[in-house]
Amino acid sequence: MGTPDFAVASLDALMEAGCTIVAVVTAPDKPAGRGQKIHESAVKQYAVSKGLEVLQPVKLKDHEFHEKLKLLKADLQVVVAFRMLPEAVWNMPPKGTINLHASLLPKYRGAAPINWAVINGEKETGVTTFLLQHEIDTGNILFSETVPIGDDETAGAIHDKLMLTGAGLLVKTVKAIESENYTPVSQDQILTNAAAELPHAPKLFKEDCLINWNKPAKKVYNHIRGLSPYPAAYTIFKEKGLKIYTAELLDKEPGIQPGGFLTDDKTYLRFACIDGFICVKEIQLEGKKRMGVGEFLRGFRA
Repeated sequence: MGTPDFAVASLDALMEAGCTIVAVVTAPDKPAGRGQKIHESAVKQYAVSKGLEVLQPVKLKDHEFHEKLKLLKADLQVVVAFRMLPEAVWNMPPKGTINLHASLLPKYRGAAPINWAVINGEKETGVTTFLLQHEIDTGNILFSETVPIGDDETAGAIHDKLMLTGAGLLVKTVKAIESENYTPVSQDQILTNAAAELPHAPKLFKEDCLINWNKPAKKVYNHIRGLSPYPAAYTIFKEKGLKIYTAELLDKEPGIQPGGFLTDDKTYLRFACIDGFICVKEIQLEGKKRMGVGEFLRGFRA
């Protein structure tokens, strides 16, 4: 059960490992883009190319969908980047339902674990497989693997690393369940031993993406990295939204108010924070395409 590219890597790895995929469950097709052409999920496209049966329920509590699942007689259900399942679904297979989550649980439970780990300046994150239960991302942990976060890596780069690491961990988990060679660990047990409050990863909204220049430059830089390439951090520039995809830190006393900018109208555009500058590199002005700062400045006189 999955929808985006992140889930395709896991499905592909399971097939390569010789697992029998009796069916794939993914989101319904929907219109997208300017022409509103019907868009199929990445998981559906892959499944169709491999001749796998595809189920696309609109509602996961639908009785007809449940009956189709029962007929499949799956031993195990695997969830990667999908919707929240009702108990009647996750409790159906004899070996339960497992989920791959893009964090080191119980840290960063929620919808946007990769983004928040980078935004918060973490030096590492990882992937975790766990058994589904009632509360989201709280089930007993099966396996996990740590992945470092480089000082300049974006959420997009970490996404790609975790996608591949997670696929390998998922195969390891499924093989362990098949051979009954695993020991689930309660997240409550880990929480009891945790010294500090655990960070969460709630869904991102537009207000989370607005840059606050009244912060240290390093925090602003991490905010930009953590939202790149999607949904992208933004600021208001000449009364228009300006998305910032890549940037560099400049450790230099600003001498101007936070949010103010300096530019030579040719090669650089620097925004002031409270203790330094953010030098923007790749940006997108509202209504325009994504471009390098030089190209932007040639067409837009600040």
